[in-house]
Amino acid sequence: MQQVFLTLLFLTGLALSSCAQSPAAPPLSANADPLYKNHALYKEKSITTRRFKHSDIEPIIKSLPAPFAVKPVGKSMEGRSIYHVKMGNGPVQVLLWSQMHGDESTATMALMDIFRFMQRSDELNPLRELLQKELTIHFIPMLNPDGAERFTRRNYLDIDINRDAQRLVTPEGQLLKRVRDSLNATWGFNLHDQNRYYSAGLNPHMASVSFLAPAFNVEKDINEVRGNAMRLIGFMNRTLQQYIPGKVARYDDTFEPRAFGDNIQKWGTSTILIESGSLPNDPEKQELRRLNFVAILTALETIANEGYAAYDYSFYEALPFNESNGFHDLILREVEIQRSGRWYKVDLAFRREEVNTGNARSYYYRGSVADVGDMSIFYAYDDVNLAGYRAVPGKVHSVVAPNTAALATMDILSLLQQGITDIPVSSFELSPLYSQLPVRMVKPGTKNEGMVRLGTNPSLVLQKNGKTDYVVVNGFLFDVRQDAQKIKELVKQAGQ
Repeated sequence: MQQVFLTLLFLTGLALSSCAQSPAAPPLSANADPLYKNHALYKEKSITTRRFKHSDIEPIIKSLPAPFAVKPVGKSMEGRSIYHVKMGNGPVQVLLWSQMHGDESTATMALMDIFRFMQRSDELNPLRELLQKELTIHFIPMLNPDGAERFTRRNYLDIDINRDAQRLVTPEGQLLKRVRDSLNATWGFNLHDQNRYYSAGLNPHMASVSFLAPAFNVEKDINEVRGNAMRLIGFMNRTLQQYIPGKVARYDDTFEPRAFGDNIQKWGTSTILIESGSLPNDPEKQELRRLNFVAILTALETIANEGYAAYDYSFYEALPFNESNGFHDLILREVEIQRSGRWYKVDLAFRREEVNTGNARSYYYRGSVADVGDMSIFYAYDDVNLAGYRAVPGKVHSVVAPNTAALATMDILSLLQQGITDIPVSSFELSPLYSQLPVRMVKPGTKNEGMVRLGTNPSLVLQKNGKTDYVVVNGFLFDVRQDAQKIKELVKQAGQ
């Protein structure tokens, strides 16, 4: 018995010793929460939406005081100046470039906030001092100002700059290559946005932020350069999980020989791709702007103190892959639609496209049917089961309104209950507000065919036992029973 006891005691000791020696999760930055909670103090107040232009940020950049050094390093196809902003005097060279695609502006907002952060003095001064002492940080904000002017992906030549790393036809691509080579930067941050329909794996989480340590060859080999990028992403993922748990993914790492990220990795700069996706109730990406601000600053901190080295590749490899068609804006599940005199039970998926208006500073939504059938493996921002409901075409109102202000004089809720979804208006201009109304403004004489077809934008009335409970207008769902106050407010705003 004593021998058994001693044996058990010995094995228990080994187990305890083993537990004590197993590595704990690497540390995170203590500065993440202060940066996140106090972001409003550092936010560039002149930029409040994601549709800004070169003329909006150029005065901010040109007026940056010490510790920044600012110089123009080239011009876009249309002659807009592209700037190189430098900060710090440390031995490690870091290069960040944003808005290579003109309609991907989230990180540019975050860089403007970082500029303001570095100009303040508060309890985070040790972080500022560390970054300036250990790093020399180089920023190229808004690499594609011509695309930003039109809020489009490509440059004035209609070339995707991120597919110009080999031929270097575009002046913007030439500039980025020249700056990278002149610095021989150790680290590079390739800052982008992705569409709102990616999911983080096959689950109900949208991919709010996605990372990639790009491959530098077809075999997807891992050398020290790429490996360090993977380590740093492991740290950044753990940082963001504190704020958006389950909503971080990684991009497909298939080698793209034309892309800047893949080539910059190949040229010896540890490159991190950051893609900002979407969050519910964040259409202007202001929360994602804050998350970029936190993620970038804490990543720079861990580069400066070499904390990323504590992360092995498993933290990167554990990230779920982006699923490109995982999400929709709206899914109506098990609703019945009519075709050729018969009713069929289907799932209806809708997506909403942004259409530029107002010199691309604004937009309106254009909804459309994105898929029909079994959507059981897909998810939506607005997801509702409508078993027992039939979708029938909405009616066009018999009264023509002179303008949008006249909508405020109508009993819209009563019209919806009658199945009237479309209102002829003599004069109107679409905007984000008008395109989110519970009724659709149409030109006089318009007929609502109501046929559910891929790519169409039907106004639908959803009825059970002949009673209207829901309507779908322009890809938005409204509950006419519970959304009465919301509907009144939307119509009131449209009439002002």
